[in-house]
Amino acid sequence: MSYLRFEKAVMTNLEESLRRELLRTNRSGAYSASTLVDCNTRKYHGLLVVPVPELDDENHVLLSSLDCTVIQHGAEFNLGLHKYQGNNYSPKGHKYIREFDASLVPTTVYRVGGVVLKKEVIFQHYEDRILIRYTLEDAHSATTLRFRPFLAFRSVRQFTHENMVASREYTPIDGGIKTCMYAGYPDLFMQFSKKNEFVFQPDWYRGIEYPKEQERGYASNEDLYVPGYFEMPIKKGESIIFSGSTSQVKASSLKKLFDAEVADRLPRDNFYHSLVAAAHQFHNRKANDDRYLLAGYPWFKARARDTFIALPGLTLAIDEQDYFELVMQTAERGLRDFMEGKELSVQIYEMEQPDVPLWAVWAIQQYAKHAGREKAFEMYGKLLQDIVTFIEDGKHPNLRLDANGLLYANGRDHAVTWMNSTANGRPVVPRSGYIVEFNALWYNALKFCASMAADRGDQKGAEQLETMALKTKQSFVDTFVNEYGYLLDYVDGNMMDWSVRPNMIFAVALDYSPLTQQQMKSVVDICTRELLTPKGLRSLSPKSGGYNPMYVGPQTQRDYAYHQGTAWPWLGGFYMEACLKLYKRSRLSFIERQMVGYEDEIDYHAIGTISELFDGNPPFHGRGAMSFAMNVAEILRTMKLLEKYSYQK
Repeated sequence: MSYLRFEKAVMTNLEESLRRELLRTNRSGAYSASTLVDCNTRKYHGLLVVPVPELDDENHVLLSSLDCTVIQHGAEFNLGLHKYQGNNYSPKGHKYIREFDASLVPTTVYRVGGVVLKKEVIFQHYEDRILIRYTLEDAHSATTLRFRPFLAFRSVRQFTHENMVASREYTPIDGGIKTCMYAGYPDLFMQFSKKNEFVFQPDWYRGIEYPKEQERGYASNEDLYVPGYFEMPIKKGESIIFSGSTSQVKASSLKKLFDAEVADRLPRDNFYHSLVAAAHQFHNRKANDDRYLLAGYPWFKARARDTFIALPGLTLAIDEQDYFELVMQTAERGLRDFMEGKELSVQIYEMEQPDVPLWAVWAIQQYAKHAGREKAFEMYGKLLQDIVTFIEDGKHPNLRLDANGLLYANGRDHAVTWMNSTANGRPVVPRSGYIVEFNALWYNALKFCASMAADRGDQKGAEQLETMALKTKQSFVDTFVNEYGYLLDYVDGNMMDWSVRPNMIFAVALDYSPLTQQQMKSVVDICTRELLTPKGLRSLSPKSGGYNPMYVGPQTQRDYAYHQGTAWPWLGGFYMEACLKLYKRSRLSFIERQMVGYEDEIDYHAIGTISELFDGNPPFHGRGAMSFAMNVAEILRTMKLLEKYSYQK
């Protein structure tokens, strides 16, 4: 039985099927996304969504959807589904779905009377091309297929509406047509593997509605342009392949191309393989061969903090050291550009955030555990030294090393940590001063660099770093440890944040902790009691003021909830690492049970991957972006840690 398979009862129940999304990506950052029943519910959904660097750095929806109609004896059965204003769905093609299977290639089987039609969809890895194979598995009389493309040609952040500017021109090409609605956009090539007739019948489909945008308090309606339709007969047992792309291909090569792409896919036949496939979806390669990790889909770009946090889990945890090195090569160049005061030569956002160099050290530390310390020093030893020197010399514009050995960052006016939501231009959580995870990372970095120096016989350098670390350790305990057994979240002069937040878990989970064994256990105990959910750690304890666990409603309401009680799986990864570090094998079964909460998500929100965040209260619904790199990464890294501790005696 398939791992990601859904029966007719789920597919035909829109309450169930519309909440489940499916994402397909390629290495350029292009993607195809919709719900399981191909009814777009976000403005970010589309069959072919591609970057258009000539216009901006956003993705653009070219082909919104492709409606297939089965025709027999003059009767038409449209398999498409769109939501229109007034909660009207048309043409309700979901009622013909018999089953859906996403274990290898997302496959939908439709039954219309005696007709059984199978649809398989795949996104080409290294081209901006969506491929769909339609196979007529059964039919008792002559059958014709009609395909009606819905075009948008707009940014994922905008909508299109009926207008007189949109071009209606098209050019016949091998197996189909090419068209372009607006100047500046690439041509859209729509081709079939079989000879077909294109009927030019231009029209606008008005008032299509996206309920996800409605929920978020945004505009939610648009009109889509349909230039006409393609029509062709199909025989029982025959397959026809559709290609939608920004480049032309030989129509006769489509079958071979589809088969090659299928052969290159990893089956999603269990939780681990699903996450590995999800990890690969974040890979991003630019024209100059720079490699990146996108922070998530559908709206995130490559972000510095996310890159370094996600990198070990998305590469080393699945034994893909080579991709770690490729991404780090690009990221190191960007980090050095920043440290040297140069304009960034890489497309990574938020390199200026003060904890970014600290997370870079942590990522290299994970590499050292995987590839060996000698290899790590060879690859990144100079970078480690330069990062510590950069911070020690006070060259970061918003990271000051004080005489007490602690790092100070000003976050009162601009968000400087991962808790970065803003409202009215101000941070919702203005974490400022001595920030707990910054200083836990700094202590860990000093100790790690000291051990690397000692390995190389640099006794003087090691001693200097150890002396710095000792000062940091003493000040860390004096500053953050309170009488209630947990850590203050940040301290800025007389301002102390007593909120119980998950950021203290890093002081336990990191390889080098400034805390005593008893202090570490106390932190883990409080995290377990007040922050732990089946979907990771809450961003704020229910006992703390301002607890707001439901990430719903208009944008402003969601901004205030974003880090005020919502649960984050990536934090759960560090929590589980802390548990294993303290309690070792005795916590294995507990951690394994915790992992079940993540596996439950794999077929509930975004199929085969993990959402950005979850409500902090039951039933812990997935929210935000449909796929989030740090979450996938930390679950994979936890699975690797579980494997390691399982084999320890």
